[in-house]
Amino acid sequence: MSIVQAIYDVTEELYQLANQPLEDRDQLVERVEGLLDQRQVLLDQLQPPFSEEEQQLGKQIIQRNVIIDAYLQKKKMDIQKDMNGLAKKKNSVGKYTNPYASTQTDGVFYDKKN
Repeated sequence: MSIVQAIYDVTEELYQLANQPLEDRDQLVERVEGLLDQRQVLLDQLQPPFSEEEQQLGKQIIQRNVIIDAYLQKKKMDIQKDMNGLAKKKNSVGKYTNPYASTQTDGVFYDKKN
């Protein structure tokens, strides 16, 4: 099997993950990271010249990669949104448990007459 075929197989697996409904996000992230690492190792081994069949596979890889990139961007935004929500929740809980911890004192007047 050629390197291009191996890259296509890994890309196809990523593409299938992108088209499946989300089950467990942590497991999905681990799987995607593993596949991306595996694909990067294969991409580092890639050397021209390419046959006509390998060029066709390359075009399909590029098409699938566009969909994979959009999917990964969406998942990244979802994770960032959840992280921001967690930070806000943590801040709210902290204010609820100790409401006087962050009081501001503006407009304080000091009398200098002694």
